[in-house]
Amino acid sequence: MVRLFYGEENYLLENTIKKIKKEFQELILGINYIQINETNVEELIQDLETPAFGFNKKLIIAKNTELFKKEKKTSIKVTKKEKLKKENLTLQEKIAKYLQENQEDIENTIELIFVEQEVEKNKLYQIIEKIGQIKEFPLLKLQDLIINLKKICAAYKVNIDDNIAKYLIECCGTSMLDLINEVRKLIEYKGTNGNITKEDIDILCTKQIQAIIFDLTDNLGKKEINKALNIYQGLISNKEPIPKILITLYNHFKKLYIIKIAEKYNQDVGIAMNLKSNQLFLVNKYTTQARYFKEQELRKILEELINLDANYKTGLIPIEIGLEAILCRYCSK
Repeated sequence: MVRLFYGEENYLLENTIKKIKKEFQELILGINYIQINETNVEELIQDLETPAFGFNKKLIIAKNTELFKKEKKTSIKVTKKEKLKKENLTLQEKIAKYLQENQEDIENTIELIFVEQEVEKNKLYQIIEKIGQIKEFPLLKLQDLIINLKKICAAYKVNIDDNIAKYLIECCGTSMLDLINEVRKLIEYKGTNGNITKEDIDILCTKQIQAIIFDLTDNLGKKEINKALNIYQGLISNKEPIPKILITLYNHFKKLYIIKIAEKYNQDVGIAMNLKSNQLFLVNKYTTQARYFKEQELRKILEELINLDANYKTGLIPIEIGLEAILCRYCSK
C-alpha cells in the first residue's frame, strides 16, 4: 500500500502512523522498517526492491523528502542548488514510474508512507492518488478542538466547559499536540472531579506570544499603561527576543489596521486578515479590540514601529528603550 499523509496537524497524523505500526508484530530498523528523509531519498527505490528478510511485509516511512515540491523555472545560469532541484524532479519521475509499474508487488509486500507538511500535485502525487491513498491532516477547527479537549478531560474525570476550552485555544494556539501538553498540566493540577478555570490557564499554561501581545494591546487600548508595561516586562523576563516582540507587535497592530480598512470598504474581515479556516473564530476578538483604536492611531503606531526597527538597526536607539517609549507615548494620549 502506498500512502501520502500531509498537513499541519502533526498529532493526528502521527497517531495514524502509530496505528499502522501496530499492525506489524515486530519492526526492526534496517530490515522490515526503513526511514527515509531528504538526505537518503535517492535510496528509496533500492529499499523498495530489497526483500524484508524473515518478514512478510516491510514498512517504509519517507518523511520530508521534498519529493512533492514543485520545480521552479530557472534562468539560463544554473546554480548548484538548482541542479539539485532538477535531480529531485528526475527522482520524482523515477519513483512515480516505479510505483506505477510495481503496484501489485508493493501492495502485497510493502507499506510505503510519505509524510509531508505541504505538497504540490506533481507527477508523484498523481500516481499515488491513482494507486494508493492520500489524506490531508489540516489544523482542526475550533469546535473539533473543543470536543477533543473535553474528551481528554472527561477521560480523567476533570471538567472543562466550552468557553474555558476556547480560552485555552486562544492562549495556546490550534495545534492539538500543544493543547494536549497544556491540558495535561491542568488535569494533573485539578485532579479528579476538578473544574478547570480561566485562572488555572493563566497560572499554569504557556501562552503563545501572539496571545500575550493581544493582552498587552488590550491594555494599551484601555490606556492602562502599568498593566501593559508589566506584560511587556514579563516577555523580557521570560527571555523572549525583543526583535521578535517588535515583529509580533507590528503584525498584531497591522491586523487591527486591516480590520479598520476592511470595515471602511465593507470587505470580509476574515479574508482581509488572511486567517486560516481554523482561525476564523478569532475575527470577533480582533474586531472587538480594534474598536479601542482609531484608524489614524493605528497607522501612526505602525509607522513608529517601522521607524524603531530602522533606528535600532543603525544604532540610533536601543530597541528595548524605543519600544517601551512607544508604548508609554501611546498610553499617555
